Amino acid sequence: MNILHVNMSLDPVTGGGTVERVRQLHAGLKKMAGVQSRLLSIASPNASATDESGDVVLLPCWNRRWFLFAPKLPTIFRMVRRADIIHLINHWTLINALVFLLARLAGKPYVICPAGALSLFGRSKGFKRLYKKLIGNALVRNAAGAIAITEDEVATLMGYRVPAARIEHIPNGVRFEDYRYADGDMFRKHVDLGQSEYLLFMGRLNEIKGPDLLLEAFVGLSPAHPDLHLVFAGPAGGMAETLGERAYEAGVADRVHFAGYVGGDLKSSAYHGTAMLIVPSRQEAMSIVALEGAVCGIPVVMTDRCGFDALAEAGAARLCRAESRAIAGTVAELMADPELRLEMGEKGRRLAISNYTWDIAAERHRSLFERCIEGGKP
Repeated sequence: MNILHVNMSLDPVTGGGTVERVRQLHAGLKKMAGVQSRLLSIASPNASATDESGDVVLLPCWNRRWFLFAPKLPTIFRMVRRADIIHLINHWTLINALVFLLARLAGKPYVICPAGALSLFGRSKGFKRLYKKLIGNALVRNAAGAIAITEDEVATLMGYRVPAARIEHIPNGVRFEDYRYADGDMFRKHVDLGQSEYLLFMGRLNEIKGPDLLLEAFVGLSPAHPDLHLVFAGPAGGMAETLGERAYEAGVADRVHFAGYVGGDLKSSAYHGTAMLIVPSRQEAMSIVALEGAVCGIPVVMTDRCGFDALAEAGAARLCRAESRAIAGTVAELMADPELRLEMGEKGRRLAISNYTWDIAAERHRSLFERCIEGGKP
């Protein structure tokens, strides 16, 4: 079985959860007998992005804002024709639209994974409405299979007239091996925290991720917790300067830190050293960082927009509204009960290891791809 994955980015610094998902699935599927997995994406100016290799093709990027790419049609069409099944991650992107049209031309089945992005949110809503009308609706509706990262996304896909029989719920995963490094002091030294307790935000500093909500919550918590710090770990995403200015105005700038992108052992250290992970997202498919926090055995506070209620149902996380007051109240409650935080962390670690690994997700993708290939045969 030849699989072609298509995602607009493979850059772990700026690409977000879809990059982690496609890279982990690609690695898992490559290990399986009888499976060839390839990636098609757009080159990134960031040196940490995946290098092009025999099974990874990166198209030159002409415009980073819109992810405009050099349309190497012979190369792309050759990859499409070679594939038995095509896996499109997200659907707003121009590269996925082009591959969708070429797949239809070549008569190749494809699977769509919207990754929580079917709803209109954020900037460029006018462009998204036009794209949806011209190609987006058809791209989703004509897929041989559709992957819902969360159970809620099943209903959204059905709203696009995707039959329920074509939809498979396959949540995100995590690799326990990536988070074995448990020395929190590495990250503390990196951010110059000393031994102070800190709350951790992990992700892009972008409106949809809600870092501004967390900062306002922290400002509200500060009088009762004068020694508590807040760390934003992740690429700027357009909000770092605004957040810094707000922290200065509120008189908490000395306790608010911006660590930038962190990865590898430093990322694991950040998780293991924190009092708790906060995921204040306004909208999320299924929070990968919440899963990473869980596998590290730390408690999680997240909004009810994160698509991962199962973590709360297992007693490993607390849900709250996507509002600064609600976040502050939930954090204050957990800060007052260290034993409960330890208990939550252990429950999260057990849940993550037993139910949410990338190996499980890769096997379920393989099974879905095989069914879609069989269904597409005359």
